[in-house]
Amino acid sequence: MKAWVPLGAAPIPGSPDQLELWQRENEFSIRISGYVSELMNSRQHASEEALAEYAVPQVAGRAAAHVLVGGLGMGFTLAAALRSAGPDATVTVAELVGAVVDWNRGPLGQAAGYPLTDPRTRVHVGDVADLIRASKRTFDAILLDVDNGPEGMTQHGNDWLYSPRGLAAIRAALTPGGLLAVWSVEAVPRFTAALERAGYHTEVRRARAREGKGAWHTIWVARSDGEVVAGREGAYRLPFHPPVRKRAVSR
Repeated sequence: MKAWVPLGAAPIPGSPDQLELWQRENEFSIRISGYVSELMNSRQHASEEALAEYAVPQVAGRAAAHVLVGGLGMGFTLAAALRSAGPDATVTVAELVGAVVDWNRGPLGQAAGYPLTDPRTRVHVGDVADLIRASKRTFDAILLDVDNGPEGMTQHGNDWLYSPRGLAAIRAALTPGGLLAVWSVEAVPRFTAALERAGYHTEVRRARAREGKGAWHTIWVARSDGEVVAGREGAYRLPFHPPVRKRAVSR
């Protein structure tokens, strides 16, 4: 087996660490400097695709549906969203690290089939939280694959997204009946409770890292208008509570 070859590195805004892109034959790896484990691997993307597959088909029938993908990564969630969306849809992907966009336009793009070249794709280089704050009733679905989920490892600033204020801002950015879907490397029961308190009706689902094998990851699919979210594995209704205002506390 050939050795890993470094292809690039880029600083993470607000962090002393760097993102690193590596390649071994047709396999790609994105890592964080100083960490032993990988952040992403191109052979393990089934759950990233499931993030889009669980949510986008539920809004794909809307005229000119607009989907926001928070986090480009290796492009698998974006590609799955495009496959599920209609021909008149727009899929905006927000990526904090500009070099990740460049990598996806270069050799890394082959992993997910170059979804950035799809004419329905729009790219926002910057913090997805800033885009959400600036948007009102804009997106039919918001898919977040940011920093390993509510228990992130690179950006403490991402905590805002999962706080009561962040969840309220996401509701304001969604169109009526819009969906929020969140990917996480692990189950976080307190985040399920946070969605409940913020007024979302939520389904907690799991998906394997690879098709039929690999680690289990967690995906929340939440509707902000009080409707139950239907899923292939069933759904359940959480008790509704009106939105609660709380002060965001960093971990």
